[in-house]
Amino acid sequence: MRWHKLLPENLISVRNVSVAFSSRDHTVYALNDVSFDIVEGEFLTVLGPSGCGKSTLLKILAGLLRCTRGEVLYRGMPLVGPQRGIAVIFQDPVLLPWRTIIRNVMLPVEVLGLDKETCAERASKLLELVGLAGFERSYPWELSGGMKQRVSIARALLSDPSIMLMDEPFGGLDMVTREQMNMELLRICEETGKTVFFITHSVTEAIFLGERTIVMTGRPGTVKATFSISLQSRNRDVLYTQQFGQYVKRAEAEMQKGLMS
Repeated sequence: MRWHKLLPENLISVRNVSVAFSSRDHTVYALNDVSFDIVEGEFLTVLGPSGCGKSTLLKILAGLLRCTRGEVLYRGMPLVGPQRGIAVIFQDPVLLPWRTIIRNVMLPVEVLGLDKETCAERASKLLELVGLAGFERSYPWELSGGMKQRVSIARALLSDPSIMLMDEPFGGLDMVTREQMNMELLRICEETGKTVFFITHSVTEAIFLGERTIVMTGRPGTVKATFSISLQSRNRDVLYTQQFGQYVKRAEAEMQKGLMS
């Protein structure tokens, strides 16, 4: 578990956010009156059924989509458009197949206009951080699914963002690799101290990773419950403890209530 500031600040504040998509015939609400805060330095997981608007919410936090009603504040200021301090990691690593691993990690240099020499040294250190030292000159097709996602994490960290928004980043991996990546992500967050907003539909993953979790209802998605998670440890053994099981039961019960709302 990471240590936070004595007086942690809200990095992002979501206030009464609703999102509607209109067509010629009707209007569909993806999100309805969603409010919560993301505290600087925390690992916040978002749990909800498919189609509840989790990915829509992430796109709003990333500045890629505007809300129909409500507002989002980033460091106290209205969030309008993508921000350098907000990095996004999707389920698909989106690596360029014709570029080596180190050049994929260096992509933000070209997009954001960062200093190339400084970032080249940082990119090498980040690949070492995510366990890919020695793969700098490999190509994406030479890596496993888990390794590709590690590259995307290193790329996201290159610009030293304040927060990483992660949209089911391990959803396409097999169970064993997914568990390994969860452990790796916790290690990386422990070493970097980054704030993480992590979307998943897996109750076990949400409880294992999160210091706090948000449970959303079915569409239109809104916040059904929010609760803190305090585990004695964050290793595989904790999955079989009574304490972990109680958190899982609570989350599952809240999800079931949310589906019936």
